[in-house]
Amino acid sequence: MAKKRPQSKAGKQQLKDGEIPVVGAREPCPCGSGRRYKACHGRAAAQAVTELVHRPFEGLAGECDWVALRELVPAATVELTLKDGLPEGVPSVKLATVLPMAWPALRRDDGSVLLALQNDTSSGDLSRDLADTLQRALEAEPGSPVTARRVPADGPRLQDLLAPDAAFEPEVHSGFEFWVPDAENATPEVSASLERANAAAIPTTLLSGVDAAYWCETPEKNHLRWVMPHPEEQLLDALARLHAAGTSSLGDETRLVGSFRAHGLVVPVWDLPTSMGAEACEKPAVEFAERLATALASDAPLSAEERRARGGLTNRQVTLS
Repeated sequence: MAKKRPQSKAGKQQLKDGEIPVVGAREPCPCGSGRRYKACHGRAAAQAVTELVHRPFEGLAGECDWVALRELVPAATVELTLKDGLPEGVPSVKLATVLPMAWPALRRDDGSVLLALQNDTSSGDLSRDLADTLQRALEAEPGSPVTARRVPADGPRLQDLLAPDAAFEPEVHSGFEFWVPDAENATPEVSASLERANAAAIPTTLLSGVDAAYWCETPEKNHLRWVMPHPEEQLLDALARLHAAGTSSLGDETRLVGSFRAHGLVVPVWDLPTSMGAEACEKPAVEFAERLATALASDAPLSAEERRARGGLTNRQVTLS
């Protein structure tokens, strides 16, 4: 076995105000204890970074749409408003579902920033990871992507950087032409990449009459996936009441088939016939929202039939995050 190297006092780092800087996991801890960083002060930092935040977008305007763009929508962008305004040389900041080469962010030639939402993250707090990427993108050289890195456990979150009262209005795209300023005159390589990405994208439309409801088209049937802000238990009770009463559908040949659980919110899903497009969903969705509001307001105990309906909905629930 290799002998431990003695820690000399002369080699100890002089620290200010009790702060312990981050070093490599296997390096000696800067506190001078003689232990490796990962077994000393790095342990608390690692735990803070890996602890899962179940609702990372809570408190942000458009929380339901943040969840939808993270998990359900192939191609979309949203203009973001920073709490302290745009830095000099940054004309705009946009959230994008995904960027080419799976880049976490991109500082374009004109200085504008694109922040990708559907990337793998290094910690359990998606909001902190995205905030770190956004800050680095704002400082990056124009024309360069931002790469992934391990995020400091005490860094800011999106809630610290974005204006809380600013509108969050997703623009759903039919393809990924927003990747490049001039898609028509893109190089052959870029055009080929766009063509591959567009071919894999599921046609998706955001309904206008209700919040965070997204229609999508698949080869066998269409679907409506609707991210809802209500507490899970209350929402499942309300859906069970409607299901038992036969009023949970969106019309003929439609069916509430279950739900996703994503980032702390519930996403009910309806199967739709292939003949039912997004526009045809608008009126039934508004009418369903009215029925749901009535069911949510009820505090009566569930009947036996409603409990069975609730059990069926719970059994068909899938957790995405």
